[in-house]
Amino acid sequence: MSLQGKVALVTGGGTGIGKGVVAALARAGAQIAIAAVDFVDSSANQYGTKHIGGYMAAQKLAGELQAQGVEVIVIDANITKTADMDQAVRTTVERFGKLDILVNVAGLITCKQVVDLTEDDWDSVVDTNAKGTFVANKAVLPQMKKQGGGRIINFTSIAGKTGYPGLAHYCASKFAVIGFTNALAKELVKDNITVNAVAPGIVATEMWVNLRKAWALPGETEEESYKRCVTSMIPQGVDQTPEDMAKAVLFFIDNPCVTGQTLNVDGGCS
Repeated sequence: MSLQGKVALVTGGGTGIGKGVVAALARAGAQIAIAAVDFVDSSANQYGTKHIGGYMAAQKLAGELQAQGVEVIVIDANITKTADMDQAVRTTVERFGKLDILVNVAGLITCKQVVDLTEDDWDSVVDTNAKGTFVANKAVLPQMKKQGGGRIINFTSIAGKTGYPGLAHYCASKFAVIGFTNALAKELVKDNITVNAVAPGIVATEMWVNLRKAWALPGETEEESYKRCVTSMIPQGVDQTPEDMAKAVLFFIDNPCVTGQTLNVDGGCS
């Protein structure tokens, strides 16, 4: 499909799934704004530090794409902060003249039993994944309504449909994304704005660096832990890739009659 003349804003677009989405949008001809941050408010995340390096990674990716002739900018914006995301939309429109697509990928995870969860653990993950989805989605609506339409694609997870031990706070945040996506889609059916979500299975991103450590059995290496999780949780027996997720994003962009849906890209596990 061709996205020539289309403008996309991608949150968390410098690494992992977001990087794969940005690459796919670029190949399709879109102009792209990447919203990312180097620092977050809490170290309760998969990186174990407040310095997550997202903005720096996005700048590196943007440089590579610009060298290929892609029109792409990077915006320092935290999806949990309304002022940041409102400014990200303004900057995108000032640079490219419009905004057609939001792909909301940014997210955080930690792995702890509920009895051990702190309020900081909960707030860091739920604020980013659930509140961040609300903030980012709301920020683009005035511009999309003004233009007469748009596409919003949020990222949830298989953990947004099934609970997993040690991930109660993450599951809560990703269940919330599915409900929010479906409700917002119904609010916007008369505005030519579709709202859908992608639910990845197991993708070898930084999140799974964290999980393979947390879920390793006694005497098991991290790589063995990861392979066991893939083979036991994914019926196809293989993990998924950022490119797989990007294909789902392109499907939603290309289908004006599909809205309010969550598409599992998970090898059959849900």
